[in-house]
Amino acid sequence: MTYSGDVAPNGAPAVRELDRLTVTKVSVGPMDNNAYLLRCRDTGEQLLIDAANEAPRLLELVGEGGLATVVTTHRHMDHWVALEEVVAKTGARAAVHADDAEGLPIAAEPLRDGDTVAVGDCTLEVIHLVGHTPGSIALLYRDPAGGPHLFTGDSLFPGGVGNTDQDPQRFASLIDDVEHKIFDRLPDETWFYPGHGKDSTLGAERPALPQWRARGW
Repeated sequence: MTYSGDVAPNGAPAVRELDRLTVTKVSVGPMDNNAYLLRCRDTGEQLLIDAANEAPRLLELVGEGGLATVVTTHRHMDHWVALEEVVAKTGARAAVHADDAEGLPIAAEPLRDGDTVAVGDCTLEVIHLVGHTPGSIALLYRDPAGGPHLFTGDSLFPGGVGNTDQDPQRFASLIDDVEHKIFDRLPDETWFYPGHGKDSTLGAERPALPQWRARGW
């Protein structure tokens, strides 16, 4: 079945098989948050992006394979409601950007721009995107057999950047980071996976960048 990235609350996960990595996307919680379980196909090691809600459901998704790491994309509560329980029951290490660490309910390893996070033999690059929160991040996986894959949290969605509460300085910071650290660096075929809702590609969104900047959100 072709992966579309479409998931719904209480619905079935969407699974994408890459050459070396399996991506499983599920919608959890009342705010329709996306959580992503990544599994290295060579080693079986697993990493969860955003233990957002519904800990029992996320733990069922993890299954018997164990969980090495939980990366939280930013400090907003709807992205970490299940974090404490998931970490307690799996022994996974928690990680978050240093500038958002104080917003989490448990201690987490601090990440910074340019750091890498391993999931088995696969590597994710940390991209710091300031604006939605001070420590928001995206995680970049460069598939050796295909195009890049980018997990953007609440910093980039189909149709625009994340919420900056109508603060011009925060918006300017976020749109600049998204444009220069993502669109200027990565090709159109880059598939991105946001913190809520549907996926998209950079190519589909790139023509609208001037419109996003002009409208201020």
